[in-house]
Amino acid sequence: MAVIMDKYQEQPHLLDPHLEWMMNLLLDIVQDKTSPTSLKNLAFKFLYIITKVRGYKIFLRLFPHEVADVQSVLDMFTDQNPKDHECRDEKVLKETAAAEMSVCGSFWALECYQFITRPDVRERKMASFLDWSLCTLARSFQTAEGIIATDGTLQALAQIFKHGKREDCLPYASTVLQCLDRCRLPECGQTRLRKLGVKLVQRLGLTFLKPKVATWRYQRGSRSLAANLKLCTQDQSEQKPPTDSVASDAEEDYDIPEGVESVIGEQPELELSKHLVLLCWWLLTISNGLSAHITVGIGRMAGRLPKELADDVVGSVLDCFSFQEMDKAWHGGCLALAELGRRGLLLPLRLSEVVTVILKALTYDKKCGTCSVGANVRDAACYVCWAFARAYDPQELRPFVTSISRPSSMPPGSLPLLHGQVALCSSRSSDGDLVVSLCSVPGILFRADWGCEAAFQENVGRQGTFPHGIDILTTADYFAVGSISNCFLVISVYIAGFPEYTQSLIDHLVSMKVNHWDRAIRELSAKALHNLVPRAPEYSAAHVFPALLLMTSTSDLHTRHGAILACAEVVYALYKLAAQRDRPVTDYLGEQVVQGLKQIHQQLYDRHLYRGLGGELMRQAVCVLIQNLSLSRMPFKGDPVIDGWQWLIDDTLRSLYLISTQSRQQIKDAAVSALAALSREYYRKDPREAGPAVAGELISQYLAQLRSPEEMTRCAFSSALGGLPRFLLSGRLQQVLAGLRAVTCISPQDVSFAEARRDGLRAILSICQTVGVKAEGPPDEVVCRENVSEIYSALLDCMRDYTTDNRGDVGSCVREAAMTGILDLVLLLVQVQPSLLEAPVCESFLCSLARQASEKIDRVRAHAAHVFVTLLHFDSPPVPHVPHRGELEVLFPRSAMASVNWSAPSQAFPLVARLLGLPAYRYHVLLGLAVSVGGLTESTVRHSTQSLFEYMKGIQRDPQALGAFAESILRVFEDNLLNDRVSVSLLKMLDQMLANGCFDIFTTEENHPFCVQLLALCKEEIKKSKDIQKLLSSIAVLCGLVQFHGDVRNKVLLQLLLLLCHPFPVVRKSAASQIYEMVLTYSNVVADDVVDEVMLVLSDTAWDAKLAVVRERRNHLCDLLAVPRPQLVPKHAAAEAGPGN
Repeated sequence: MAVIMDKYQEQPHLLDPHLEWMMNLLLDIVQDKTSPTSLKNLAFKFLYIITKVRGYKIFLRLFPHEVADVQSVLDMFTDQNPKDHECRDEKVLKETAAAEMSVCGSFWALECYQFITRPDVRERKMASFLDWSLCTLARSFQTAEGIIATDGTLQALAQIFKHGKREDCLPYASTVLQCLDRCRLPECGQTRLRKLGVKLVQRLGLTFLKPKVATWRYQRGSRSLAANLKLCTQDQSEQKPPTDSVASDAEEDYDIPEGVESVIGEQPELELSKHLVLLCWWLLTISNGLSAHITVGIGRMAGRLPKELADDVVGSVLDCFSFQEMDKAWHGGCLALAELGRRGLLLPLRLSEVVTVILKALTYDKKCGTCSVGANVRDAACYVCWAFARAYDPQELRPFVTSISRPSSMPPGSLPLLHGQVALCSSRSSDGDLVVSLCSVPGILFRADWGCEAAFQENVGRQGTFPHGIDILTTADYFAVGSISNCFLVISVYIAGFPEYTQSLIDHLVSMKVNHWDRAIRELSAKALHNLVPRAPEYSAAHVFPALLLMTSTSDLHTRHGAILACAEVVYALYKLAAQRDRPVTDYLGEQVVQGLKQIHQQLYDRHLYRGLGGELMRQAVCVLIQNLSLSRMPFKGDPVIDGWQWLIDDTLRSLYLISTQSRQQIKDAAVSALAALSREYYRKDPREAGPAVAGELISQYLAQLRSPEEMTRCAFSSALGGLPRFLLSGRLQQVLAGLRAVTCISPQDVSFAEARRDGLRAILSICQTVGVKAEGPPDEVVCRENVSEIYSALLDCMRDYTTDNRGDVGSCVREAAMTGILDLVLLLVQVQPSLLEAPVCESFLCSLARQASEKIDRVRAHAAHVFVTLLHFDSPPVPHVPHRGELEVLFPRSAMASVNWSAPSQAFPLVARLLGLPAYRYHVLLGLAVSVGGLTESTVRHSTQSLFEYMKGIQRDPQALGAFAESILRVFEDNLLNDRVSVSLLKMLDQMLANGCFDIFTTEENHPFCVQLLALCKEEIKKSKDIQKLLSSIAVLCGLVQFHGDVRNKVLLQLLLLLCHPFPVVRKSAASQIYEMVLTYSNVVADDVVDEVMLVLSDTAWDAKLAVVRERRNHLCDLLAVPRPQLVPKHAAAEAGPGN
């Protein structure tokens, strides 16, 4: 029943037509005195399930209200064991004439208030019940029992003061308040108790105050969107009278009950109410999760206060918006302001002060360790903007829109309020979630829930004062703002196209986001400035650059880093604009700006800011600056600053291994890009040649670093050589290729340097793209017939890199780089010099790709298949010498390949297994499939095995095809003897193939060569082996070989019996178990007269006993199976003996 009812959780009202008959059926069971207790408990449990889904307020109306049921319900409570948790968990629910009763806290509170507030019960029992409740609250709530009791008591009191008559509850309110204050619930660690305390405080405050509607509150009037839009198109001369003309109730008298005055002395009732409001605010500042409940209470109580005192409440809330307060106070304050504004209790006279604090709240972001806090504050500020748009007429907010829309009146870093001063903001919350904001309404921030979208849309629709508001909403829609990069790089450009927003957006990025604590935000801000420069080039050159240059010398690391990145992006954007007019970038930049850009590196170097953790950010930023200044063709040729830049690049590459892992790749890429741009612009003597001294010294220095003992240094300088321009490589190509080729080779000293081999191979391919191809060209100038063979060799060697360490298969990154290199090189040669692609080379490339496409790593398999299919279907011009091209185009049709997910084993292996039918690819695909079929990943093993067996079914009755297949398997085994990565998986694959009868056609021939060779390879593989997995897999294969006839069967049995005396007990036990299964499976292996005794020996012997005992039982089996007993060899010859001797 619970499963059925849970389906109605989202739309429980669908149960309403059926509630009555369901409840009547269950109550009939409960009211039947002959029903067993277990059945009644089950009926109550079903009642609880229905109540949980539909809600008790709807469900309780259907309960019977007869007096006759009271006694039976009381009897049930009397008979119930309070310590019976099973019964308590069933949450018994029953309605009587006087009350609805439940043993769970919330329903118990409901029964209490309805019972205690009855006129006949109130006079006699209410005081004593409240005394008992206060005594319960006075006890400690540090224990589990105390928490439960406090929870129920607070709920009961809250319900009594909520539903009871004010005149009945008022005499007890001050006593309850004093007791509650002594309980110190704000210091309680239980959120639920704090929430209930807040509810009770609110009810007490409302009890002290007369229920009335404040006549002084602000009333907007018509809130129709259609009417509002109509107003925007008409002359707004007819407006509602100013709020000052609204009648005030300041003169209204407030009577003070005598009981209250006797408790609080001369303090008036309204002062006490103010105390209650501030008590709620105190809870608000320390209970972030209870803000919504507390602010509702503040709004309700403020609505019963006179105008002056309600204004004091607003002032108290505004006083808490201090940067000395925690984010919880800011969050709660925003919610309180929104609630007050929504209820009309925040008068327009206060809007100027409220606007100021909301502007701060919308950009609230405090760094806390490696993250920040403030997402909740910004969200609450969005809610304020949304609430104000609904609460106030456009004329009330228009003065603030007008004043803030002027950039001159806007303080540095502030954001526009309720106007289209659009700013792009982003920050990260404490849990790492991105918070993206498109500040069209005072910096409203987009979070994962897109709160700004709702606030901005509400203001555009209801206020009607936002320039281009509809256009902005159309572009910055719900989905567009979900991507932080899209907000910074796309939406900002569109909105900056409106003149009203351009400068404000740029100013906000410079003042608020370039110095953001989050590195990703600083980088995106710099790129956003690059995109916005064409919208205001003169403003960027005249105002943005001076501010950024000033920030580059600050002591704050984040500001310095962001400012340098922004300088780099802005100057490159200005260069692009100048280049369109065929003018230098200095037309935009003054001499002071040019000198400031040139001095950035020297200032950082003199202050030793390239050292330490902050040095990582500075190196990356200055490398980006060097790259962009070089691309912008700044007039620094021959200037000493070039030597300083070169020193920084070299030192960064040389010390890359000292940089943190998470920043290493980004800094390396920045340095390599900076070197390439610097070399092209400042090291060229004429349009073709570099200075010989510069080129020779630079390349010699970099080649020497390729022999460094640090892997990261090799990676860095390999990438640097790969990024050099052609004129620097001219005349030294052979030397550079030889150095990089040495990096890609595996040696005992650097076997784990997989990343260096990857980057070395990438550098070789990058150089090939740079220098070009010419078949008969000089080998020191271009890729030609004389040096291309070395490149082929490097690619094929890297395709066989299966290096592993504690990180796993680290060689996979080298193989992926080799696949990418094969694709790039083959397409380059095909289009330029196809004669350099010889048939053996093409076959080796495609076979290597086919092998990778059949292996177990999803990422590698997908990349290999993509490269393979791309080369197969490339037709501009087609790749020559593709083996079996016609068959391949049938097996892999162009139209179907686009929809194949090669990462999914279920889609990849059925296609790859088709290559087994092509002789040129069979060996390599089998080599890959052996690793996949014998792997560990369940999905890979299942689908690769199914695909292999599907192919075997097609050739199982074809002796010639099966013989060729068996020959390929034996060659794979022979080529990978003692290579555990392949051999263990291959043994597992052979076990499955033998067990499934894939080679049944061979079993009819005595001493078939396949069985003989496979046995010999198995013996060689397990000789002297101590690998348990390999030994266990070999036992399974040997048991499968028993099905072959001839002398080979006795040899197989001998090997199995030898393994029964292996030094490892686990191997002996596994061998005995599998031999037992073998005897059951293959009935013709053991003679009928001894089969029972053989099986008895195998099953009854303790094969993990001492070897002397085991050897005797093994020899007895040898006699029974007519197999010669193995002979012990002397110890000095033990190294030459097989297992078990």
